[in-house]
Amino acid sequence: MPALFPVSTQSLIVTLWQRNQPQTLERLALLDRAAASSSLEPTRRGEAIAIAHKFAGSLGMFGFHEGTRLARELELELESPSPDGMILIRLTVELRASLFPAS
Repeated sequence: MPALFPVSTQSLIVTLWQRNQPQTLERLALLDRAAASSSLEPTRRGEAIAIAHKFAGSLGMFGFHEGTRLARELELELESPSPDGMILIRLTVELRASLFPAS
């Protein structure tokens, strides 16, 4: 995570990021399942759109600007009338790599 804030603020942001990692991983797993699905049922698609939207709105706070961009692209692709499965897979893989580069 890049250092964008004073040390005390940066420490708080790192703590928040670490605390939210389990939920972030769960959300990424849902995006992975949605992307790998041959046909997105409306409920799963809605959940995936909501998750991508939340990521697009929150990742920048943690310094993940590339993650924000990827999440927004993912949200737009999911909202399209016929989402492209290969694009969804690529975006979810890139999003995960931007958030957890060592994984």
